[in-house]
Amino acid sequence: MIFPLENIKVLDLTRVLAGPYSTMILGDLGADIIKVEMPVIGDDARHFGPYMNSESAYFMSLNRNKRSITLNLKTAKGKEVLLEMVKKVDVLVENFRPGTMEKLGLGYEELKVINPKLIYAASSGYGHTGPYSKRAAYDAVVQAMGGLMSITGKEGGEPTRVGTSVGDITAGLFTTIG
Repeated sequence: MIFPLENIKVLDLTRVLAGPYSTMILGDLGADIIKVEMPVIGDDARHFGPYMNSESAYFMSLNRNKRSITLNLKTAKGKEVLLEMVKKVDVLVENFRPGTMEKLGLGYEELKVINPKLIYAASSGYGHTGPYSKRAAYDAVVQAMGGLMSITGKEGGEPTRVGTSVGDITAGLFTTIG
């Protein structure tokens, strides 16, 4: 079978749902995904139940078709390894709060110098500018802020979270398709 993204290498610096969902789709389309996780704790989603054979089913479902390494991007060695990897990939996807990669010296402006053809996708809950840009976005909070919770649940009852994390899934899709 031929996959449309065969021979495309993706460096995945994402965690939890929106980012990993995006890179999962890229992997499903044939891209070679290398997921970079924090040492010791890894992606936060590794700690979400339910568990199968002591592994998070949630994490495993979003991170299929990926290889994974750990790097401490706050250390010189971690940055050195990441920069070497950036030279060899086509795409980097991250979903840190805006400004995090720049603080680490690993923002797009720095990375394009070593790989001018790099496609850099940065997903954030509230965008990269504006009053909420530095805040972490959680789907339940965004559902409430956007009014979605006001139209679910029992009529006349309390606002109710939609069962599926629609904001995170939509963000992942839009990160993938541009």
